[in-house]
Amino acid sequence: MPSGASTASGAPARRALTSSTIGSVIEWYDFTIYGTAAALVVNRLFFPQVSSTAGIMAAFATFAAGFLARPLGGFVAGHYGDKVSRKATLVVTLTLMGSATTLIGLLPTHAQIGLWAPALLVFLRLVQGFAVGGEWGGAVLMAVEHAPSGRRGLYGAWPQTGVSAGLLLGTGVFSAVSLLPDEQFLAWGWRLPFLASALLATVGLYIRSRISEPESIAQAAESGGRSRRPLVDVVRRHPKEVLIAVGARFAEGGNYYIFTVFILTYLSEQLDLSRQVGLTGVMVAAAVDIAVIPLWGALSDRVGRRPVFIGGALFMAAFAGPFFLLVDTRSPVLICLALVAVMAFGHGAVFGPLAAFYAELFPARVRYSGVSIGYQAGSVVLGGFTPMLATSVILWSGGASWSLMLLVAAGALIAAATMVAAPETFRRSLDAEPGGAAQDGEPSPEAVTTSN
Repeated sequence: MPSGASTASGAPARRALTSSTIGSVIEWYDFTIYGTAAALVVNRLFFPQVSSTAGIMAAFATFAAGFLARPLGGFVAGHYGDKVSRKATLVVTLTLMGSATTLIGLLPTHAQIGLWAPALLVFLRLVQGFAVGGEWGGAVLMAVEHAPSGRRGLYGAWPQTGVSAGLLLGTGVFSAVSLLPDEQFLAWGWRLPFLASALLATVGLYIRSRISEPESIAQAAESGGRSRRPLVDVVRRHPKEVLIAVGARFAEGGNYYIFTVFILTYLSEQLDLSRQVGLTGVMVAAAVDIAVIPLWGALSDRVGRRPVFIGGALFMAAFAGPFFLLVDTRSPVLICLALVAVMAFGHGAVFGPLAAFYAELFPARVRYSGVSIGYQAGSVVLGGFTPMLATSVILWSGGASWSLMLLVAAGALIAAATMVAAPETFRRSLDAEPGGAAQDGEPSPEAVTTSN
């Protein structure tokens, strides 16, 4: 059996899966609570000198700042993850994230230190972005590269649940502290979700310290098979795969933040509903998303990555209109149902198979760099600036939600078209070079050549 085949099983595979999933939950809890804070409180505490609308845009701009740093984090972590160690790189990213998030909870506001407050906020947000940019690729690869044969979609989907699990945990904590009287919430209550990161990071670091490098990566290190310049090799030898990875992100990369971050502002500012309506709807939808993502990942192990992904993207495009029509009813029940449907059948289906698909696109020697570049390059525009773009188009359309429908549908259709043109990878050996015809467990000629 070739070294890169997915044959891991037993305790090492379970530990890797558990560590990747829990670490992912903690990282995304830290990263996404800022999105909730940006929608609810950042404008009032750090940009009080401007109008309400300008303050919201400024708050979302600080949210976007984290995404600007994500490619850099992905590049650096990918380089050291491929060249040195996946495990050590993941320990560093979790430490950086926990430290930055805790410091945000201790940060003085504009009323206390003036313009230094938003400046320091942006800096810490950049550190958060750098950390999460390096986390995603390593976490999903630790799961996929340890996965038993024929179960890479399922194993890769579990760390993917960390995004929604972190969202559920963070939104739940924010929902609890938002029950405080407004004065107490603004004075100290909003800080509690950030300060909790110190404890979560400690737990995550303990769990992460107990995992081992994937067998294929350890063997590559022993044989000298690691790339000396993984980033350069990815750009020169695998540009098509990078473009496919970026294009596939259009369905979930931006739309996810419309459904989970922008929607909070839309409900409170545009529809004049209480913040609890949005928070509750997002929490319920995130819980459902956690349940279905592994199911979609497992289905992709049976029928392929492309059919599952394309089906989810087309559902998201078709449901964009009904989604906002349901939201605009102002009915909490219908809003919750709309969020559950789009997350379960749209986001879940495109996000579940994505980790395994990305891992199968790139050879082992540059895999961390490849998946990080593809995923995080799309995050800059598709994730960070989407809430700002959505705010702009709703203002441009005079509050009409049809502009948001078009925005969601356009992203989903671009991703579906990308996957139509992409190769099917679910039977590809992890030793195979992109384009190789090897089945899982069988080395391709290219893999044999490059391993010698």
